[in-house]
Amino acid sequence: MKKELEWMRRSPQARTTKSKSRIGAYYKIKEKASQKIVGKEMKLEVNMARVGGKILELRNVGKSYGDIKILDGFDYMFTKGERIGIIGKNGSGKSSFLNLLIEKEKADSGKVIAGDTMVFGYYSQDGIKLKEDKRVLDTVKDIAEVFRLADGTEWSASRFLQHFLFSPDTQYTYVSSLSGGERRRLYLLTVLIKNPNFLILDEPTNDLDLMTLNILEEFLISFKGCLILVSHDRYFMDKLVDHLFVFEGDGKINGFTGNYSDYRIYKDGTLKQQREKNVQVLRQKKKEKEKAATEAPKEKTKLSYREQKEYDQLEADIESLEKEKSDLEAILGGGENDYGKLEKTSVRIGEIIKLIDGKTMRWMELAEFVD
Repeated sequence: MKKELEWMRRSPQARTTKSKSRIGAYYKIKEKASQKIVGKEMKLEVNMARVGGKILELRNVGKSYGDIKILDGFDYMFTKGERIGIIGKNGSGKSSFLNLLIEKEKADSGKVIAGDTMVFGYYSQDGIKLKEDKRVLDTVKDIAEVFRLADGTEWSASRFLQHFLFSPDTQYTYVSSLSGGERRRLYLLTVLIKNPNFLILDEPTNDLDLMTLNILEEFLISFKGCLILVSHDRYFMDKLVDHLFVFEGDGKINGFTGNYSDYRIYKDGTLKQQREKNVQVLRQKKKEKEKAATEAPKEKTKLSYREQKEYDQLEADIESLEKEKSDLEAILGGGENDYGKLEKTSVRIGEIIKLIDGKTMRWMELAEFVD
C-alpha cells in the first residue's frame, strides 16, 4: 500500500486508462490494509511423546580434548519440564556438552544415561545438510506428514510450514533457491516437527528474522518437555529458562537458580563485594604502612665522621678518574697506530666510566646529608 500511495502522490493529474485501473487497485489495497484483524491468537502447543520416569542422567562424566578440559566429573539428573540455559565464554565447551547429552560424542569417563522414552530434538549451530534438489515441502514430509497438537488436532506439513512463514509458493520451490535465513528456518522446522520431549537449541536466534523468533518463542513457552537453551540473546533466554549452567572453563560448571538477568544482578553484586573487599585490604595495608613509618627510628640528618671522609674522598676520586678518562680519549684521537695500545686504552676507558658512575651514585646518596 505504501508503494502504491507513493505512486498516487507523484502521479500526474491527467490519468490514462491504465492509470485509472491502478488507482482502483490502490483503493482496494488501502481498504484491505486498513482492516483490523480480530480473532483468537493461534497457539502452537505440541503434543510431545510421553515422558517416562527417567529423563536423562549424567554420572561422573569427564571429557577433554588434549589439554582442554570440558567436563571434570560432572553429575546431574534432569527432571520433567526443566528449562535450563547455558552460558559461558566461547570455547568453554558448551556445544561439546550438548553433543555429549545426545551421545553424538562419547565421554572419556562416566556415563550418560537417557530414558527409554526420550525423543531428542537438537538444533545446532552447524545445522544439517539439506538436500538441494528437494522441494521445501518434501524436506519436511520426509520427517513427518503431520504435526500433532496438544488438543488432539493434526496439522499437515504444509500448514506447519505456513505457520513458520513459508508461503504455499515457497513450499514448492527447491531448497537450493532458499536464502540463508530461510534455510535456518527450515532446519528449525525439521527439528520441531519430530515432536521431541527433550529439546536442545544451540544459538537458535542467530540468522532468524524477528517474526520467526516470535513464533519460536511462543512455541517454547508452551513446550512441556525439557528444554536446554544456549543463546547470547539475554531477553530471549530470560523468557524461557529458570535455571542456568554457567561454564567457567577448565571443566568447571556452576549451577544457578534463576534466569540470565537474575544471574547478572547476582554477578554484579559479587563483583561489587569483591571490589569493596579489595578497597578495604588496600586501606588496611596503607594504615599498616603509615603506622610502621611513625614507629620507625628517626632518620639521620647529617653524615657521620666516617661518611664525611668517604664523601670527600669520592670527590677526589671522581675528579682523578675524569682526568684519566680525558687523557685516554686524547690518545684514541691522537693518531696512535699501535693496535694493542689502542685496545687497552679503549678497555680502560670503559672501566673508568663504570667506576665514575658507581662513585657518582654513592656521592649523590651522601650529598643529601651534607650541611
